[in-house]
Amino acid sequence: MSERRTFSREFKLAAVKKVIEQGLSYSQVGKDLGVRDSMIRSWKKAFEKDGTLDAEVASSSSVESELKRLREENRQLKMERDILKKATMFFAKENN
Repeated sequence: MSERRTFSREFKLAAVKKVIEQGLSYSQVGKDLGVRDSMIRSWKKAFEKDGTLDAEVASSSSVESELKRLREENRQLKMERDILKKATMFFAKENN
């Protein structure tokens, strides 16, 4: 008789997130992780029921939106820096 395997909450959540965020099928994720696809389905239902899944997906999308905002801000700051460099060179030439 084989022993019953137990999986950590993080492992289960990572498996479910692969299905949701990466768009992989339950069977693909199951094969990759060595678990049955029905287990992943039941984990997903349990996470949906206790609200964990909504919180994880929301935090993931908020991280993505923050990253997008920071990249735009970085682009803007680089552009302003380049303008200031050019202005500094222009006025340095004027003084000579």
